[in-house]
Amino acid sequence: MTKIFIVDDDAQITALLGKILTAEGYQITTVNDSSMAHELALSVKPDLFLLDLMMPDPDGFKLCRILRADPHFIFTPVIIVTALADNDSRVVAYGAGANDYITKPFYSSELVERIKKLIP
Repeated sequence: MTKIFIVDDDAQITALLGKILTAEGYQITTVNDSSMAHELALSVKPDLFLLDLMMPDPDGFKLCRILRADPHFIFTPVIIVTALADNDSRVVAYGAGANDYITKPFYSSELVERIKKLIP
């Protein structure tokens, strides 16, 4: 079963994403405290990350860099799911190692298709 690791400080968003993706057959792990995400990810070994950007330290940009610096996650796909729709945030996120970027609010079908593109 494909494992997706969701990091967002908003528990309602992680619950929503978890519900959508569980219905699609994915195994979900959610974290609402980004400072715990890297350590927990090492034990979960996810197939894909969904990261918010606007979180307390580390924010999503920094967390993406932390994950990319870890040999365990250098090739694990990362999709940013954020309310930040500006081009600068997109550029910085891709520079931090993100594979894709989707803005809130999002269509669940679009998110699922983007996931399928990265982990067929």
